[in-house]
Amino acid sequence: MTEIRKAMILNKENLANINGNKVTKPSAEILALPEKVIQFGTGVLLRGLPDYFIDKANQKGIFNGRVLVVKSTSKGGADAFSKQDNLYTLCVKGIEDGVNVEENSINSSISRVLSASQDWAEILKAAHQPEMQVVISNTTEVGIVKSEDKITDNPPQSYPGKLLAFLHERYTAFNGSAESGMVIVPTELISDNADKLKEILLDLAIQNKLGWDFENWLKTANHFCKTLVDRIVPGKLPEAEQKTIESELGYEDELMIMAEPFRLWAIESSSEKVKEILSFETADKGVFIVPSIDKFKELKLRLLNGTHTISCGLAILAGFNTVKEAMANEDFSAHVLKLMKDEIAPVVVNEDITYDEAIAFAESVIDRFSNPSLEHQWQAITLNFTSKMQMRNMPLIRRYYALKNEVPQLTALGVAAYILFMNVNKDGDTYTASTNGKTYPIQDEFAEILYEYWKNPETVVDNTLGDRRLWDKNLNNYPGFNAAVKSYVDLLQNKGAKETLSNLHSERTI
Repeated sequence: MTEIRKAMILNKENLANINGNKVTKPSAEILALPEKVIQFGTGVLLRGLPDYFIDKANQKGIFNGRVLVVKSTSKGGADAFSKQDNLYTLCVKGIEDGVNVEENSINSSISRVLSASQDWAEILKAAHQPEMQVVISNTTEVGIVKSEDKITDNPPQSYPGKLLAFLHERYTAFNGSAESGMVIVPTELISDNADKLKEILLDLAIQNKLGWDFENWLKTANHFCKTLVDRIVPGKLPEAEQKTIESELGYEDELMIMAEPFRLWAIESSSEKVKEILSFETADKGVFIVPSIDKFKELKLRLLNGTHTISCGLAILAGFNTVKEAMANEDFSAHVLKLMKDEIAPVVVNEDITYDEAIAFAESVIDRFSNPSLEHQWQAITLNFTSKMQMRNMPLIRRYYALKNEVPQLTALGVAAYILFMNVNKDGDTYTASTNGKTYPIQDEFAEILYEYWKNPETVVDNTLGDRRLWDKNLNNYPGFNAAVKSYVDLLQNKGAKETLSNLHSERTI
């Protein structure tokens, strides 16, 4: 009997034999829900975020709709999905509100997975389904691009071409009725994703000579909603870990994926109809349908991305390889929290963001950085170090001085660590950095500038802070900033990063 359970695969037929005390299971009613969403992409972000919210809403009897997934890539098929009746296990692992979280659920949001290259006629047929109301996509940054697609191709090559063909099919099927329009929510990580997609679709409609009536329907009957998504979904678990979970749950799952507890899907719309259609918003605290998503972008850019960036050089100098390793160190975690609470949160406050909201987001960042299930390498965060600092951290220095007219000390320490880390070696066109006996590849368009400045260590801080090519401003003009950075460079060189952090932490907590 045990052997049978071990070999049991996750599918509809075997659901009855799975222990519902160990994993959340779908009911027969959920599996019979109509398709309301067409989703372009089978990637782990989609399965770990939008599909997670839809499944959670279905479990609560709120959204009551499933997802037709269009697989656009030619490599690989939909075999695993077909074999498992499109069911998969989502393992949520990490820290939320300071508490360890481990939850396993069988996600049943996906009804079908169809291949664009093999099942295009069937995909177009889905445009005739009255319940179909939502388009979701994640086709990477290169997915939303202009093309010369013909919508009569079988299928059109680009994602916008496929979507336009689907929408035109729907327009025709419902005689251009306003009610047949769709809510279109791209999750691609590009700025103004929905605006860019809409512009490309309208250009393509003109290229394909689809007529003014269709163009007008495209513009007026459909809701294009800009979105911001944020959740780390590493995807497949390490093999040993997966086998352990499969053994606990009593079935095998080729599609099992992992996600962190934190989840955010901010959708920009003021339309009550959009709120009504995207009713899954009410099922989870991580979905927001708001008139503007700018505040979510600002919080993420400054408190998550900005903190990562200003901390990565310091973390590497202190000998930490991963984010979770650094956060397990009391001095480093105290430093990161103080940096966010004292120097970043106060200056992201504006008419849309309260200090309490900024602090709450900062605390969620601490949970995320501390997640023991994620292996986030500091080295990866140093990619394009200079331009990330310029975009994410330099505006904060300007705002801090405007607010307090004093040196943001912990930011200055981060800048000092950046300068030391970027004391690069050069071999032809290749740059590397060496610290604590380890060598790191450097991919930074400004590496040559730092390489030249380090030829004279006496002036490297003055030259680096004063170079407008790096920062768009002369940082030497901020009172006390140059002296603070020089002081921290000396401390890091003479005492080391760990002792510097320890002394800084103890001094500030006395």
